[in-house]
Amino acid sequence: MPRAPSFRLFLPSLLLTLLVAGCGDKDAQAPAAVTQPSAQAAAAADPAAAPLLGALQKQLDGYRRIIVLLADEEQQSAADRTTSTRIGQQLFHDGLEQRGAIATQFDTLLRGTSPQRFATLGTVLDYIESAPELFDADRLAFREVLRDLHERIGADSSLPAVKLHQRIGEDLEALDEIERNYNQELTRIFSRFERTRAIELKREKWDDYIAHLHKDYSREAILRDYGVIEPYPMSMKDSDREIFGRDLPPKTVVLTFDDGPHKAYTDEVVAILKRYDVPGVFFEVGRNLGKVDTDGKVSLGPMAKISRNLMEEGYAVGNHSLTHAQLSRTTGDALRQQVLDTDTLLKDVDSKRAPLFRFPYGARNAEGLQLLNEAGLKSIMWNIDSMDWADPVPESIVQRVLDQVNKEQRGIILFHDIHDRAVKALPQILDRLIADGYQFAGWNGRDFSVARPRKGSDRDATVTTGYEKSWAIVVGIDNYAKWPKLEYASHDAQAVADTLTGQFGFPSSQVIVLKNEQATRNNILAAFHDRLSDDRTGRNDRVFVFFAGHGATRQLASGRDLGYIIPVDSDPKEFATDAIAMTDIQNIAESMQAKHVIFVMDACYSGLGLTRGGPSSSSFLRENARRSARQMLTAGGADQQVADAGPNGHSVFTWVLLQALAGKGDLNGDGLITGTELAAYVAPAVSAVSQQTPAFGSLPGSQGGEFVFQVPDSQEYLNADTRQLTADAIALNNKVDAAQGAKNSEAPVTVADLQGGKAKLVVPTAGPASDRQRSQQANDRGLQLYREKRYDEAAVQFAEALKLRPDFAQAANNLGFVYYRQQRYAEAARWLENTLKIDPSRAVAHLNLGDAYFHVGDKAKAKQAYTTYLALQPQGSGASQARAQLEKL
Repeated sequence: MPRAPSFRLFLPSLLLTLLVAGCGDKDAQAPAAVTQPSAQAAAAADPAAAPLLGALQKQLDGYRRIIVLLADEEQQSAADRTTSTRIGQQLFHDGLEQRGAIATQFDTLLRGTSPQRFATLGTVLDYIESAPELFDADRLAFREVLRDLHERIGADSSLPAVKLHQRIGEDLEALDEIERNYNQELTRIFSRFERTRAIELKREKWDDYIAHLHKDYSREAILRDYGVIEPYPMSMKDSDREIFGRDLPPKTVVLTFDDGPHKAYTDEVVAILKRYDVPGVFFEVGRNLGKVDTDGKVSLGPMAKISRNLMEEGYAVGNHSLTHAQLSRTTGDALRQQVLDTDTLLKDVDSKRAPLFRFPYGARNAEGLQLLNEAGLKSIMWNIDSMDWADPVPESIVQRVLDQVNKEQRGIILFHDIHDRAVKALPQILDRLIADGYQFAGWNGRDFSVARPRKGSDRDATVTTGYEKSWAIVVGIDNYAKWPKLEYASHDAQAVADTLTGQFGFPSSQVIVLKNEQATRNNILAAFHDRLSDDRTGRNDRVFVFFAGHGATRQLASGRDLGYIIPVDSDPKEFATDAIAMTDIQNIAESMQAKHVIFVMDACYSGLGLTRGGPSSSSFLRENARRSARQMLTAGGADQQVADAGPNGHSVFTWVLLQALAGKGDLNGDGLITGTELAAYVAPAVSAVSQQTPAFGSLPGSQGGEFVFQVPDSQEYLNADTRQLTADAIALNNKVDAAQGAKNSEAPVTVADLQGGKAKLVVPTAGPASDRQRSQQANDRGLQLYREKRYDEAAVQFAEALKLRPDFAQAANNLGFVYYRQQRYAEAARWLENTLKIDPSRAVAHLNLGDAYFHVGDKAKAKQAYTTYLALQPQGSGASQARAQLEKL
């Protein structure tokens, strides 16, 4: 790639290169010269120049970003061009402020008495003239800076100053020549910012320069830095332009209410929705909210307060036209007024209005649908009509809705919140639908999805996986009397127990923990026989068994190996009789009524017959509910030792297991971790970072089912108290990720079985996921990456979450805090402000915002943010920090 040589020394060669060579070979363009240092090397050689060089690099960065935003604007949509121009203007004005700061630094340097001040300015000029990383077009970012310096240094008549003045003048002449070669492109980009540039086109060099910039910059990343993430286009599942509800998941309905707001009935409907803890969508008539004058001035009426309350409480409020006219017969300006004036009114009520439109009577025409597309609105129809607008009898309305729901099995139900009969019918309808197992979807910013289970529903995976109760036996032994002592087994066991009761919601009363002296042979067997065997577990229960301790293998007279787990009171000389054989474990597994059982053994041994893994069809959950599972995952074989030197006081095996349960084991991204996925993640990972070869399979008698964990949605908002992994944990995870990344995620995973053979594991195919689920998964991946201090990758995931769900306050906060950790405080403040637009009462975001503004130097905004946090959380975990910061302000 061509680089400009030193302007002063090689100006003739430079001009010849620009006029003749175009985008030719780099070696042919650069005359022989002494290689000049990069900005970093120059700053290291002359520390006095470092602040100026850093400021110049910021100036260059903003200049490059403007070019990347606007260079391809012909291919951008009108909305994208508007966004690019708006952010470009911010960048441009930031550049003006930066230029002023550079000028101040020049003044300070020139007013000084140090004899080195001219040498420092020379270092700065060396960078502008000859830094090898700069392209010709890059140097144009410094033109105004050089003009400022040229003017300032011209006031000094000393010989060093005169020489520098001449040198800068020659540089400005060289820049004039470069500028003329980029006339058309730079004029098109920068003229909108009230700057003109008399430059001549050099097409091929410009294309090369843009290609170079795209290696380091992207439009998406630039917009993200300025608080903008453009959501994916709204999903159009039922058709390209309209949603009827027929593509909702089975037994899922959306409750919609038209023609309001009503001074009495709307609030009564909301009270019912709150009582049943279900979402609703309201389509409102504009004239009920106020009016829009011919000059665009909005005047809201008293009922606009009802709409505002709806939005503040999280209900989606959409557009139902201005006057409830028959829009299929309306065209032109009259049609635009019906749609756009109501949208203006709703936005004036609250900017969080939903971008949804419902045609009155369902009557629409092609022009109306096209107008919605231009306005960024989606047409929401219905497939279940309560007829409450015509039927005066609530019981009749109830029966009609239930009959249609039973027939359709899913859909959007049309009610009206302007009739008392709808208020009377709604509770009866909800009672029946809830009893029949229906879910209620709400608007998430892009589509309809079930945001959360109803209050009172199970915390763990019972709804998704079909389990009634969750049981566990967890054993960890360090303090063996007659076997070598271990270091981490007891800690491993406690960590697994905490994960089960915390992350996965196993009731602590159903998690039996035996550690060290408690883990005798009798106690371990009693835990199985007295608590879990026979009819003590139900047919829809699951059992998780974890053992961390010694394992042993004995060869029987037949030549077959038999494995054992070693209780605390076993004697190495007698383990054949006082340890617990795998045949005992197998018998215990078969005696349990529980549907799915998995044994995870952080011990090395061999000697157990295993069968193949579970199903891998797209109807996995439905099939899995009918099949029992008895699965086992062990840490290694008979001739191996458990690596007891993992991070945070864990063995390597248990550390990887805990990471898998934290979400990394969800290999197909469906929000579930099956026994097969657990093994497919843990076994190759442990083998890659230790001398162990974990083994996995199904015990005889298993019907091909799978033990299943449902990965819970993380509720964590990143803040200064969020814990991150230690250096050794991050290093181990990086090794594991490198090993995982080398495999095809869709290919079968080959692991060992306990007889020394090999088994191929096929991960079940993921079913379809809603945007809300995909958004949550992206957010949770971002949290994992944040804990590993992989900030750039975390930011990408949080941005993905916001593309899928623009109103996701948690992801917005988390993205802002990633910027904060990167010491990009202005960007952090933008995203934390965005968070509070979505959720103004989120206290932790106010605390984070205060910290961001504190580092930006905006004392007034920092003080306001800290004060708001203390008002919301006077005894919160960050209260002392907020008060301490306020004292500094």
